Amino acid sequence: MARRLWLVWWLVSGVSVAAYPLLPRGDHLTNLAYGVAGLGTVLLVLLGVRRNRPDRPALWYWLAGALLVWFLGGVTYGVETRLLHHTGFPLVADAFFLGAHPVVAVGLWLLLRAQGRDRGGLIDACITGAGAGLLFWVFVMRPVVEATGTSPVQRMFVLAYPAVNVLLMVLLARLLVGRAARTPSFRLLAAGVTLMVATDATTSVVSGSAPDPGALLQVGWLLAGLCVGAAAVHPSARHLADPVEQLEAGLSKGRLTVLAVSSLVAPVLLLGQGLAGVDALDWLPIGVVAVVLFVLVVVRMSDLVGKVQSQTEQLSELAMRDDLTGLPNRRLLEELIRDELELRGRPQVAFIDLDDFKRINDGLGHAVGNQLLAAVGKRLGGVLRPGDVVARLGGDEFAVLMPDTGQVAADALVAELAAALEEPVFAGEHHLLVQASIGVADAEGTRDPFEILRRADVAMYAAKEGGSRQERFRPELDERAAEVAQLGAQLREALDQGQFQLVYQPIVALPHGEIAGVEALIRWHHPRLGFMSPADFIPVAERNGQIVELGAWILLEACSQAATWIATLGTEAPGKVSVNVSARQLAEPDFAEVVAAVLAATGLPADRLAIEVTETAVFGGGRAIEALDAVHALGVRIALDDFGTGHSSLGLLQTCPVDILKVDKSFVDDITMAGRHSVIAAALINVSDGLNLEAIAEGVETAEQARELYRLGYRYAQGYHFGRPVATPQFALQSTAA
Repeated sequence: MARRLWLVWWLVSGVSVAAYPLLPRGDHLTNLAYGVAGLGTVLLVLLGVRRNRPDRPALWYWLAGALLVWFLGGVTYGVETRLLHHTGFPLVADAFFLGAHPVVAVGLWLLLRAQGRDRGGLIDACITGAGAGLLFWVFVMRPVVEATGTSPVQRMFVLAYPAVNVLLMVLLARLLVGRAARTPSFRLLAAGVTLMVATDATTSVVSGSAPDPGALLQVGWLLAGLCVGAAAVHPSARHLADPVEQLEAGLSKGRLTVLAVSSLVAPVLLLGQGLAGVDALDWLPIGVVAVVLFVLVVVRMSDLVGKVQSQTEQLSELAMRDDLTGLPNRRLLEELIRDELELRGRPQVAFIDLDDFKRINDGLGHAVGNQLLAAVGKRLGGVLRPGDVVARLGGDEFAVLMPDTGQVAADALVAELAAALEEPVFAGEHHLLVQASIGVADAEGTRDPFEILRRADVAMYAAKEGGSRQERFRPELDERAAEVAQLGAQLREALDQGQFQLVYQPIVALPHGEIAGVEALIRWHHPRLGFMSPADFIPVAERNGQIVELGAWILLEACSQAATWIATLGTEAPGKVSVNVSARQLAEPDFAEVVAAVLAATGLPADRLAIEVTETAVFGGGRAIEALDAVHALGVRIALDDFGTGHSSLGLLQTCPVDILKVDKSFVDDITMAGRHSVIAAALINVSDGLNLEAIAEGVETAEQARELYRLGYRYAQGYHFGRPVATPQFALQSTAA
């Protein structure tokens, strides 16, 4: 019911106000209706305070008090004119009418105070008030001052009405450009005050005094009270004084128009009076107002300039900071390095790259990855000395600037950084272990901050490739980096020109050595350098991403060849072809789709293909395991290569969809020696049998090793003893039976 009360009041009162001009003037019923409407508005405001319980009821009580004073003025006016037959101006009622305005002003001031400080809005309101005040002076107040036959009391009242109206205009303008929420209660209250000011201003302009203003003007006052009462009883009045959390209101087109018109009032009036030939120009008030407006505009412009400068500084600061960690970004770090070079010239820079961050990001989600990056930033900052700076360059890359630091001290600090990152890091609910590769560089022989960062980056990649975790830049690393870059370009040419070739190494069944399958291996016959080992170019392809395209070519070529063998050799064709897949390939979101497309294009049955992955490629789970699950669902077999040498080999058997274990060569080399050398190989075949997995022993080079493996329970093997990788293997019974 409370939510509808304001609407009922609005409808009933609206109809009554609309009918008021139709009532006979001077009739007692008309006067009674006018008085009842005023008193009803007062009671409605008090009812609204009681029902809505606003956070700041004082402002409503002041507004109710203003309406009560206005109501008393109406009653007094009726008594004086209708019963006592008093005429003239001023009447006692004018004291009430005039006194209602300051009470309204107090209520508006309380509302404005609750909105907080807004210097710009206050200045804009003063500019509007100054322009309006000058208009009132020229057209209302000055004629009264110069008029003859008026008493000082009459002049005082006639001048007071426009003065208090100007005050209300300033407060209203300040309210409209302020931070109050534009709720229905706010809009109704603003409409009521606007009607009040407009009606009073019209009365002052039309009459020049305060005689009976007529029914239409009384309707304006009634509508003003109607709006204030509806604002009080509306449910949104409960939070009328709550400020909106936002920046200072901007200069909209409408606001700029009002300010421009107000600022032009003084010169336009002066120009108009001059063109009209007015003898006594209002040069003094116009000049005073012009000076006031000029000062206000200057102050406003100063505030705007200061605001723009402040926002520019904030934007500059934001542009120099990483959004996620709040650390300096690459741009700010480069400036700090440049400043250090100019000041002392001895900066050391450490370039830090987190290992396997993509695995964590893919496996646990970007939210956890972001929390990890923020935690790593804090961890690094906790190790630094005063004056050192840690920055986030992007992704999982950080950098540390060590000003005025020698090589020994820098290396010691970098060792502390590396040690700090070896401690577990909390990211949300996860307790994560991270490691980092760190490259260090100084400014020897250069004054370019970009060059120092490049050197540190080169050293970091050298640390990552060498497994040393920490590496200092040396000139020869540039040579290696240049070779890697050149090799990457040559890889691109090799892919385009078909310089790669696949060779196949047999996988045999023990004890007789029948070929059960083959493993596809890539070879590169460089047109200038000759044969290149995969160990020389595969890491480069992994680093620059070309392994994805190269791996897709290997998969297509191997499956095509296997399908050809099946079509031409029938039962003598190898049972399966194994293809090695890198961690970078598994990270691609469409890897399973690529495998499915290759099988469809070549016609190779899915169970004749095996995908070989290393333990390190799937150790972190996440996207890699999801990719293997999708491939396994196609019917493709999954083999764990180099099994037994990874971080948690047995644990992978629970998370990875494994069909084949390829036992690492290190467990085969000494298997024929007495003692403990065959224990692990024996344990691994027991694990395979227990989990119903196929075990393949790798790196078999002698018949003795083959016989011992067979004795331990191995039924499949691979190695030089059974055949080296060749492009066109002969699929017939081997003479190298165990």
